[in-house]
Amino acid sequence: MRAACAAEFGWNHAAASRCFCIGAAFLLAGDILFDELKSELDSIMARDPAARSRLEVYFLYSGFKAVRSYRLANWFFRHNMKFIARMISQRARHTTGIEIHPGATIGKGLFIDHGMGVVIGETAEIGDNCTIYQGVTLGGTGKDQGKRHPTLGNNVLVGSGAKVLGPFRVGDNARIAAGAVVLKEVPDNATAVGVPAKIVKLNGEKVVSPSESLDQIHYSDPVEEQLNQLTEKVEDLRNAFETFENGAGI
Repeated sequence: MRAACAAEFGWNHAAASRCFCIGAAFLLAGDILFDELKSELDSIMARDPAARSRLEVYFLYSGFKAVRSYRLANWFFRHNMKFIARMISQRARHTTGIEIHPGATIGKGLFIDHGMGVVIGETAEIGDNCTIYQGVTLGGTGKDQGKRHPTLGNNVLVGSGAKVLGPFRVGDNARIAAGAVVLKEVPDNATAVGVPAKIVKLNGEKVVSPSESLDQIHYSDPVEEQLNQLTEKVEDLRNAFETFENGAGI
């Protein structure tokens, strides 16, 4: 190949070698980008029953468009071209309704379903194969410096309208229920429910990846559980008092 280039264009051996290396690098980069693109399309197809084809996802899904725009903006951000990065992210915000700061760190396979109103802050970190629904905020509390946004582990599901605020970690395979406001760390394989959110552990049972099951509503309610416990205690006290009355002949 190098000899052919040298003969065809009159290049010396060094110039032909550089041309060959640059061409090979472009081909390799193209293969990598195509594989990444196909992987993201397939991850959405696997998790969205409404998706009919990769073509539909590529051209019509706002979440997919927002993530691809983020990856471009993030490249400029990492190479200290922050104005261009913000310009790309703001254009994506206006076209998709999803605002992802170009400084955020996002792993592979992120699925933003519907997406309108999603906000992901500058120091937020998102692991692999996470699912985020519309109206979600990964934000700061307004008082932290440096790292001020949350970190999501792998296979995390964040339900519609949930707010995760502060520089803490949400563990692998965690679920955040729709409408929850999470202000502290969530362990692995746990759920966060309510306002403010409380943790409901999964009792060590083997869990299906929440990002695969896409269940936003079937969670234990910690408030209901506490009320049930209080009701049981009141019933025990009533029975004890009745036993005392009968024994004392009152």
